[in-house]
Amino acid sequence: MNDCLPSDTPAWQKVESVIREVVAAYGYNEIRMPIVESTDLFKRSIGEVTDIVEKEMYTFEDRNGDSLTLRPEGTACCVRAGNQAGLLYNQEQRLWYMGPMFRHERPQKGRYRQFHQVGVESFGIASADIDAEVIILSARFWKAFGLENHVTLQLNSLGSNEARANYRDALIAYLEQHKEALDEDAKRRMYNNPLRVLDSKNPEVQAVLVDAPSLSEYLDQESKDHFEQLCALLDNAGIAYELNPRLVRGLDYYNRTVFEWVTSSLGSQGTVCAGGRYDGLVEQLGGKATPAVGFAMGMERLVLLLETLELLGDLPSSADVYVINAGEGTLGAAFSLAEQLRDALPSVRVMSHCGGGNF
Repeated sequence: MNDCLPSDTPAWQKVESVIREVVAAYGYNEIRMPIVESTDLFKRSIGEVTDIVEKEMYTFEDRNGDSLTLRPEGTACCVRAGNQAGLLYNQEQRLWYMGPMFRHERPQKGRYRQFHQVGVESFGIASADIDAEVIILSARFWKAFGLENHVTLQLNSLGSNEARANYRDALIAYLEQHKEALDEDAKRRMYNNPLRVLDSKNPEVQAVLVDAPSLSEYLDQESKDHFEQLCALLDNAGIAYELNPRLVRGLDYYNRTVFEWVTSSLGSQGTVCAGGRYDGLVEQLGGKATPAVGFAMGMERLVLLLETLELLGDLPSSADVYVINAGEGTLGAAFSLAEQLRDALPSVRVMSHCGGGNF
């Protein structure tokens, strides 16, 4: 976990202000959730057999003996808040949030154990046009930051929950035939969360997966139609994308559309923004069945990318005007003048000299 020092905050403030402008331009409303939630919320939403729940969450018991967790991601918190406040059932909501998340993972370039995310979530719309909107919204971030030539959109469909279940069975059957070639991590996940094996970074496991059944072969017709409409809308909007049949996302709650924006401008390819559709999560967390889609964007990586590519431009200094007084009895007049300047020019930074001394 790291400090954001006064020399760093102008960059963050600039990034945050652009983000606020973009989400406002699409009519999304801000929601703010607590940093601490019930541990059960994340076990039920993310899935118990995921790296996040198994290895990365900061979990502790409070004085009442309740198990609490520092939030590792925002979607489950947003759904919990929406359910509790009665915002979701039979309604359309377009929401966004920004703030710290916590995961005990190995620190690396642009990744910290306390990190910050922007999340955008839409509830109550089942059609592919809202999938297209959140992706087009995320693309506008890159345009606003001058990053459109440094990121690539990867896209896939996971199909319905039933289609995924059928594919899951076929994938397990295939992996069982090649068990001796799998590493321990893949063997452990094979039965509990086999789709995550597709995401393995081990070249030997990837070699096994070359001839594995493809998820696209198991898609239901409705999901195929949904995905075709999404691709047509992105084509129409001029959003370029790559189809990636291995893209599954690390959380259990996704169905149908999944996407990632990746960059190679920070060295090896890394994800800067990711999301998808999660139609079953609201009901899974105690609400009425509600379609939903959203994404999260890591702010540390975004700031690092902008700094690396020198795209932040001029950042504000501490002061535009510095007021100094000299001579007996002038301090009060200097303070009054500084206040008049602040009244007349609210956007100008006025700093008063304090502590005496000569010119």
